[in-house]
Amino acid sequence: MTAFLRRHWLLLVFLAAGVTLRVLAWLAYQPALLYIDSYRYLFNIEDLRPDGLDPLGYTFVLKFLLEFGGLAFVEAVQHAVGVALAVALYALALRHGVRHWLAALVAAVVLLDGYQLQIETNIMSEIWFQALLVGMLWVLLARGEPNWWRAGVAGLLLGAAVITRTIGITAVLPLVLYLIVAGGAWRTRAGWKRIATRGTAGVLGLVIVLVSYAGYYRVAAGEWKLTGASSHVLYGRTAVVADCSQLPLDETLRLFCPEEPLGERLGVDHYTHGVFGKAGWPGPLPPGADKGALANEFARTVLLHQPLDVAGAVLRDFVKNFGPVKTTAPNDVPADRWHFQTDYPLFSGSLPDGGRMLADDTAEFFDGESTSVNEDLAAFLRTYQLGGGYLPGPLLALAGLLGLAGAAGIGHARRSGLRSATLLPTATGLILLFGAASFEFSWRYQLPALVLLPIGGAIGLTALLGRGKSPAPAPRREKLADFPDDTDAAAMTDFRSRYGDLPLAPLTVVIAAYNEAKGIGQVLRDMPGDCGGLPVSVLVVVDGATDDTAAIAEQGGAYVCVAPRNRGQGAALRLGYHLAAESGARYIVTTDADGQYDNGELPLLVKPLLDSSADFVTGSRRLGSEQADSRIRWLGVRVFAALATVLTRQRITDTSFGFRAMGADLATSVTLREPQYQSSELLLGVLARGARVLEVPLSMRLRNNGASKKGRSLRYGANYARVMTGTWLREYVLRRRTRAGRAARTS
Repeated sequence: MTAFLRRHWLLLVFLAAGVTLRVLAWLAYQPALLYIDSYRYLFNIEDLRPDGLDPLGYTFVLKFLLEFGGLAFVEAVQHAVGVALAVALYALALRHGVRHWLAALVAAVVLLDGYQLQIETNIMSEIWFQALLVGMLWVLLARGEPNWWRAGVAGLLLGAAVITRTIGITAVLPLVLYLIVAGGAWRTRAGWKRIATRGTAGVLGLVIVLVSYAGYYRVAAGEWKLTGASSHVLYGRTAVVADCSQLPLDETLRLFCPEEPLGERLGVDHYTHGVFGKAGWPGPLPPGADKGALANEFARTVLLHQPLDVAGAVLRDFVKNFGPVKTTAPNDVPADRWHFQTDYPLFSGSLPDGGRMLADDTAEFFDGESTSVNEDLAAFLRTYQLGGGYLPGPLLALAGLLGLAGAAGIGHARRSGLRSATLLPTATGLILLFGAASFEFSWRYQLPALVLLPIGGAIGLTALLGRGKSPAPAPRREKLADFPDDTDAAAMTDFRSRYGDLPLAPLTVVIAAYNEAKGIGQVLRDMPGDCGGLPVSVLVVVDGATDDTAAIAEQGGAYVCVAPRNRGQGAALRLGYHLAAESGARYIVTTDADGQYDNGELPLLVKPLLDSSADFVTGSRRLGSEQADSRIRWLGVRVFAALATVLTRQRITDTSFGFRAMGADLATSVTLREPQYQSSELLLGVLARGARVLEVPLSMRLRNNGASKKGRSLRYGANYARVMTGTWLREYVLRRRTRAGRAARTS
């Protein structure tokens, strides 16, 4: 604990301050702050109409959270997400060799920035948009060069970000660029194959989300779109600079020219919302004319004839993000919209029926109480925010420049291995700022850059100084080749050299063991010598162990097959199935070497097999009893059972129970490719072959020694899900389609 505190003390200080500020903000404004957009989110929860100004991603979040509490609960969750983002960024920075103090500063930007704190207090989508972007960073950057499934998950997260805030679509470019350059794969021909695979997966993940959402939009509103805001946005930006005296506009399009002279135009927000949404504007239109379509045509005309004027306006707004003080420039969205106020800020919002709703009414509707403000706490928060409690623009610009320098490979960064890791957050942050500036400038739109540019700059600086490192790649186990591979052949040759052609009993128990010297002896002592009138042999497959597992198993009366290298439980069991079948076994039982299963229940397990009422029998802890040592695993057993039930259309209560019995011919006929997470692969493979599968109630105990080798529960669960869905696709979709195709060709 002392060492932990010494390493992370600065982060803990910032965490304490950040949590304190969030508690004060939560207490200062009850139940939460409501901005203009808040009403559009809240009063669309029931109808879920997608054709408004904002996409539905945040509305879905609100609908879920409001099932558990009111607006105050939503705000509390948002503050918790803000703290989690800071910790996630800190950990991600450390993985890339960033010094602890610098990583803590990255977290401090999120924890202590007053504008970040204020937006979390609002019923607004920003914090969730940030969370999805950081999730994308973590998936891609936390473990070295990304593979196809991590790229696919990143695409899904970016898709979710787009339907939370549409500006997220601009991040597609840095994502694709990162997938091309990550790991230097583009330098070799084989690397381009990896790029094609992961690039396809990333784009496919994005497309799945966006097409699904656009399909929902089509059903609900009759169009294939992601948002109803395009006409408003494009018109507002171009109306500010449109020189109508020089534009080829017909009589109808001239109605869209602003009333104010070119040098006296108001801001983008005025034309986007105030003018465009005004009843009766822009005047009488031809019969059947669509105001949105005409506004888009007007905007396209301006873009075609005044591209430099539009580009200049966008660039000026982009540069504002890096100003030293957050003030309100002429005609911009007022900065005080994002300031803590000493009274409750009141913005009215539109209801679906065209009416208006005030904050008090909304708070009473969702929380049963009126809005309130603690003036002392609000005054403190305002003083803190306006007194410099935010990241100055020049420091944000410095972070962006350091990120760009690191990504460009200047100096030591060229050989640092961190260039692509620097590129992704930096390019994403900058392109989001530029994309937002293409619409209009608001200090609110700077917030996504707070979680992207600082970490990009920190990794970039580390690369420039030559002190960084690429995160270690996740340990990978390659798919098993067809049986027997070289390891199988070597193990079987060694087995025959020691035991000759001595046959195994008709009922053989196969145990995969890796460094189980402390537990295997007790398991063998508890094994019955016969069952159901059949003698029992035990075959222990030692999977490249480095301890005395093999010697202890042999002393315990088991036949021992030693694999020369560790490949995983699935590989060891597959070897055991084939070796047992070739050695005369008619029935095969599997159990674990750690004593979690009761060998006294062997008769219950094999009885349905021996009386021919089932082809494959597996125990179930849910039907029997269970001593669980992890709530996550307890939940995982039930989640994966439900998933298997859906995939196979057969009720399954336990997919990972290791005490099983099956015919030897069935065990060797199933395609087994997974070296580790093999339990669901075997079960789904057996079901796909039409075997009669039966679950019987058995018990599961805690390990008799040591710790599980399955790794962290969440990582194990992710891999288990990958294997289950992959096996289902292979056995139930691709293989059946192949068989159907062959049948059609031969008919």
